[in-house]
Amino acid sequence: MIRRSPTPLKVLLAALVFVAGLQHAIAQSPYPSRPVTLISPFSAGGDADLAARRLAAALPRALGQPVVVQNRVGASGVIGSQAAIAAAPDGYTLLLARTGSQAIMPAIQPTLTKYKWDDYTFIGMLETNPYGCVVSAKSPHKSFEDLVKALRSNGKAMNYGTAGTLTTNDMGPRLLFRILKLTEQTPTQIPYKGTGEAVTSLVAGETEFSCGSLGTFLALIKAGTLRALIVTSPQRFSGLPEVPTARELGYADMEGIVGWSALYGPPKLPADVRDRLAAALKAVAADPAWIASTQQSGNDPFVTPPEATRDYARAQYQLYRSLGEQLNLIDGKF
Repeated sequence: MIRRSPTPLKVLLAALVFVAGLQHAIAQSPYPSRPVTLISPFSAGGDADLAARRLAAALPRALGQPVVVQNRVGASGVIGSQAAIAAAPDGYTLLLARTGSQAIMPAIQPTLTKYKWDDYTFIGMLETNPYGCVVSAKSPHKSFEDLVKALRSNGKAMNYGTAGTLTTNDMGPRLLFRILKLTEQTPTQIPYKGTGEAVTSLVAGETEFSCGSLGTFLALIKAGTLRALIVTSPQRFSGLPEVPTARELGYADMEGIVGWSALYGPPKLPADVRDRLAAALKAVAADPAWIASTQQSGNDPFVTPPEATRDYARAQYQLYRSLGEQLNLIDGKF
């Protein structure tokens, strides 16, 4: 008997049926059944990137799948944030949310059409980041009051580095300039793609001071390369107990400026996927390795469930909306 080989059409149809069956099987598999992408909307070496990589190291122990960090940088975090909004709501693309991109930008730029502060699926807070202002160890400014005197007398000739406009790196100095009533003596902002580049510029002497989450500066401060002048937390930061607080120095209004990281998903993420991720974050919150790495980086673990995360994000949005109005920054007046 002569056996005829299947026609190319039959082979193609069989392959399509197999692929369709495989896709259906994957779709029916419990979440997650493949690696998860975590978008960091800022560049490597900054607060967002480091928080994302700490989470990516810990989350697989709770999820059972690898987590891959993808840096999508630009426009003060808008590029990466938009990419997360546009992702399929299946839990395989998530966002490392940050203060600047998820609270400040939507609050200060109501004309931002890419996303609003509450467009996301809230999964959980991760950490808060003690905030402060830093200079090079070679700087003539030995104290915060030294910096203040320089700003008042010659601020127009000075500059400062940030991770981009409308980030906490930017809003802290803006608030300080308002408190000091600087008008003609406002320094020039030098915006970079991320905090890592802003730190490098400070070390290189390209910028004169920078304000931001102290975790990014911590290793260089302890190495004697940088000098911290102030922290905005109500109590002194345990990692730098010698550095005075804003309240101690008479600048209590700066306490509202703080960095934070959270885990967000695209809109319309199924409740069961959100709950699975929230449960994984709860496990991460008890993970000794994640706790240690977060604290060693100068940050405070702060894991919350979805609803509490939404409440926190709303309060931050409202704070920066109010601050933006006070500083006359709303609608792009920055």
